Amino acid sequence: MINASRHDGEYADREVDCQEAMEPGFQAIVDCMLEAGWTRGEVVRALRRLIAADNMTPEGKS
Repeated sequence: MINASRHDGEYADREVDCQEAMEPGFQAIVDCMLEAGWTRGEVVRALRRLIAADNMTPEGKS
């Protein structure tokens, strides 16, 4: 389960709260990738490319 933000709207630690909410799922993805035989470097590079590709889409731009 992913935690919701602590407050509605913008607040000082919103991005930190988002990162903390995302961390368990992120770690689970990394662990699964490593267990499947991918190296940590490959996983990191793939994640960077996915983030870059998402930033190129209209939905990904903030």
